[in-house]
Amino acid sequence: MAEEVKFGNPAVVGLGGFGMTTLILQFHNLGLVGLGPVIWIGLLFGGGAQLVAGMLEFKTGNNFGFCAFTGYGAFWISLCLYLIFGTNADVTKAYGVLQFDGHGLGIFLLMWTFFTFILFIASMKHHTTLALLFLTLLIGFIGLDLKELAGSNVAGTLAAVDLIVCALLAWYLMAVAVYAESGIRLPVGRPWI
Repeated sequence: MAEEVKFGNPAVVGLGGFGMTTLILQFHNLGLVGLGPVIWIGLLFGGGAQLVAGMLEFKTGNNFGFCAFTGYGAFWISLCLYLIFGTNADVTKAYGVLQFDGHGLGIFLLMWTFFTFILFIASMKHHTTLALLFLTLLIGFIGLDLKELAGSNVAGTLAAVDLIVCALLAWYLMAVAVYAESGIRLPVGRPWI
């Protein structure tokens, strides 16, 4: 009889990468850190590791995790590439198609707001903590949309604070999965619908 192989839960890496990258970007948005750490963490942990986590969620048959981790992994990679190439005058002079302005960034973020709304609806069928994570993410994206499309710095600051809460919720869910293996059960709440 073949021994059953136990695999790790890819969500721990996906949630860890999402939480850390979201947190460091909000520290940047609040003026606490430069762009360097955002780009490096965003490309490798927020982008790359989340893409891997999404592919592994695919193998488990978890469409929600597959969509969320792969999608937001791509978000972080594309945002970092924008920060590297889309705002650099020398690069955009040579390759104008790479240039982003405030309106372009706002539309980019708006697309991710719609994507997040779809996942927020699905998250309410899971449990309270996941629903709160996606609710704060949705509110954060709306605040960033207002900052970029309407020029509201207040909305941008409120979005940064909201997204810090979102990042901490992601780390909490990472801890739920990591601690469960040790027999420590952290509460996540009931589904909303």
